[in-house]
Amino acid sequence: MNSSLQTAGTRSQLSDYRVLVAPGLHGSGPEHWQSRWQRLYPAFERVEQPDWSQPDLPRWSQRLGQVLAEDGRPTVIVAHSFGCLATVHRAAALQAAAGSAVPIVAALLVAPADPVKFSVSAAVRHRLPFAALVIGSDDDPWMSAPRARHWAEAWGAGFHNAGAQGHINADSGLGDWTTGQQWLLELVDTIA
Repeated sequence: MNSSLQTAGTRSQLSDYRVLVAPGLHGSGPEHWQSRWQRLYPAFERVEQPDWSQPDLPRWSQRLGQVLAEDGRPTVIVAHSFGCLATVHRAAALQAAAGSAVPIVAALLVAPADPVKFSVSAAVRHRLPFAALVIGSDDDPWMSAPRARHWAEAWGAGFHNAGAQGHINADSGLGDWTTGQQWLLELVDTIA
């Protein structure tokens, strides 16, 4: 398989959607798979947080809501770590405000931060109203694979165990993480 999945079919699959990248604490550096995906797919947009070092769930969720409001296209979110929690929190807020209609149509939630560690469990215990897939890792220091599976079930999301990949970040040495790209495309296929 190529280092990227940039075939005409892949671009076509993703072109129907706005894709937002929602990093976790400290953002995603240049070698993080999220940043590499943005270089591979220039249409992907990053949700920039005003302070990457402060995991403030309401503030991060509000910022995601502001970015979502800028464009009415159906949106796929590619989130990592605390960005996963912000995504779930924003989905709950949008659903409460607008009923069942939310602009998010799918979310890839990679290596979510454990809500218990951030004391936000109640705020993110919400069944997502769109297709979602949680990716966990056997040796993730931020949330064990069994805990990730537990939260995937609470969110109504599918679950894949990526094996021993740490926090599934730049330190994991994933490069362009083609397996993750494939999982993203499979997720998008479920909403087509």
